[in-house]
Amino acid sequence: MSLTRSAFRHFERLRVRWAEIDAQHIVFNGHYLMYCDTAISGWWRAMALPYAATMPPLGGDFYVKKSSLEYFASARLDDLIDVGVRAARFGNSSMLLECGIFRGDALLVAGELVYVFADPATQTSKPVPQAFRDVAAAFQAGEAMTTVQVGDWATLGTEAGAIRKTVFVDEQGIPAELEWDAADANCVHAVARNRLGLALATGRLLTYEPGTAKIGRMAVLPSQRGTGVGRQVLDALMAAAKVRGERSVLLHAQASAAPFYLRAGYVAEGEPFEEAGIPHLAMRKLL
Repeated sequence: MSLTRSAFRHFERLRVRWAEIDAQHIVFNGHYLMYCDTAISGWWRAMALPYAATMPPLGGDFYVKKSSLEYFASARLDDLIDVGVRAARFGNSSMLLECGIFRGDALLVAGELVYVFADPATQTSKPVPQAFRDVAAAFQAGEAMTTVQVGDWATLGTEAGAIRKTVFVDEQGIPAELEWDAADANCVHAVARNRLGLALATGRLLTYEPGTAKIGRMAVLPSQRGTGVGRQVLDALMAAAKVRGERSVLLHAQASAAPFYLRAGYVAEGEPFEEAGIPHLAMRKLL
């Protein structure tokens, strides 16, 4: 198999760990399949498709039918390797994923994994849904995987509320009575969705003081963190603030999320404080 880096849109960067080295001081051959599987998980994430939430609407699940690896060179301890993934071909009920494991531009290992789409209850094969084929093709073509809608609570509240419950109440343990407030009814809300219509991230914008808006309730589903979808929601809310004539945006960032807002151009103000038992920082950006 002859593969080059240019064949792939998605790469997962991994560092070879001590536990993956064998008696020959090279990566044990079986670990390369694990590298492929790790990258495939990242491929799903890059397509904005949380795997567990995506399969029920598609009406089935993917099962590995066959996997094969072809070895050209060895990876060694502390090598940085890039694992590329692409959907190379679809059959009626099957999908062939190709993986290329590279060190720099050198192809170390090529992999092929055949998946069959099937009914989870009977494990009998079914046609791969056209909706999924379209998403995979659009991703490989470089198209955007998500869109952001801005609107009111009546329009977006059901989706925004479900994400906020997952992140703030279920994950972070914030009491539900602290999460919901009367401000929701008058806020501008934003919801990011994938190409299948699944809501992935949300946030809201409200008036804080003349000339200043406040962004809050920023939440991204766990499987989609680090993909850029949170930044898309933030940018949409800042754009809405600018249209309203606001001169700056204030937010109270959880301390762990401060680097995210710093990268978006926000500057910390004052000393850290606690909200709902979680350390926060006040941060501001001029529009």
